[in-house]
Amino acid sequence: MSDLGLIGILVAALAIIAAAVVAIWLLRKACSRRRALRRADPANDYAVRTDWSRSAGMLNYSSFVFFDVDRDGKYGVGDRPMAGIMVRLFDGQGGFVASSRTNNAGYANFTMSTSALKAAIRLPRAYRFSVSVPPGWRSPGANDTQSIEFRLAPGSPAGLVSPDLPRPVGLAPVRSLAGRMAAGANATLSVMANGQVLERRTLAPACAFRFELADEADMVAISGGGLDRRLVLSPYPADLGLLSPRALADGAALRMIGFDDVTGRGFRKIPCGHAGLEWRNLNAMANDHTKHSEGYVNGNVSGDHVAYTSSGYPAEFSRERPFAFHSVLLSAAWLKAEGETALIESWLDEQLVASDEVVLSALTPLHYAPMLGEVTRVRLSTKHSWQMVVDDLVLAG
Repeated sequence: MSDLGLIGILVAALAIIAAAVVAIWLLRKACSRRRALRRADPANDYAVRTDWSRSAGMLNYSSFVFFDVDRDGKYGVGDRPMAGIMVRLFDGQGGFVASSRTNNAGYANFTMSTSALKAAIRLPRAYRFSVSVPPGWRSPGANDTQSIEFRLAPGSPAGLVSPDLPRPVGLAPVRSLAGRMAAGANATLSVMANGQVLERRTLAPACAFRFELADEADMVAISGGGLDRRLVLSPYPADLGLLSPRALADGAALRMIGFDDVTGRGFRKIPCGHAGLEWRNLNAMANDHTKHSEGYVNGNVSGDHVAYTSSGYPAEFSRERPFAFHSVLLSAAWLKAEGETALIESWLDEQLVASDEVVLSALTPLHYAPMLGEVTRVRLSTKHSWQMVVDDLVLAG
């Protein structure tokens, strides 16, 4: 073929493309003109719809995931939306369609439309919604996978409807208890429920321990070796740190420090004097103040605000007069920092009385409970300088 022939084909192709571009431009201009005419006519301001044969919209179809605090499989008043949980959508043949993580309100959204090519749900068929259960977690409602049938519905916003939305999916971590024994100390640990002993374990000197807790367990008690203490269990994994004879006296009057009274707005640096303590590099923030902030949502267990270590730098709370450090709930701020290591150092004047490393998650708080009888300063830091979320700090004195 001659060069002139190739040039002719190229010119013809360019002409066709140019004609198509002009046609699209004219069509859009005509549509814009028609819309402008409709908007200019007051009769269309509140017109009753008469043609229900078409659907040209797109909306979100959502799967809702929550932290099942009471582990009953139902979304109740004590449960909380979970952020950062992966949900996958499959078609009726098991083919992967799309994935979405839950937002700060607990919703994984999938676009639905019969007219938009980019929509995930476009055809009348069965779709399967599968919630990815994190390792070490379970779904008490056993409904982490659900199939929903969709049918055409002309005139509806997206052109498709289903009998109902997927049922809310609750997730709960398998609770565990961890800690370390000092050299030369022996103790007995009892796991209890409603005042009855479920199991007893001997804690050997210089050994670390970690074991799963029964769902019904509500308290652990340690006796012997001068390490006597009792801890009311929370819905979260717990770590006692290095067991020390400096334990808080049983029956001491505890007070919980939250961060909702620091500010009624989205954000504020915690001022010295809050709850009678000095604060350094800790901010109070509403859990929905920052988008895509899984740990700020999942680490918030009471009220609407949490504290966090400012820009991931070491933070402290202190007081000249000694106080007892019972426990605190700690989380990683972001899923990108899942598994971050936190260092908690407790001081009595210039003496370091406890130093513990614990692993953080952005999905659930860790109940760190050293139950120290006297400290004057506690320092919080992370190994890789990611933000640490703090809630429900419990002190005495």
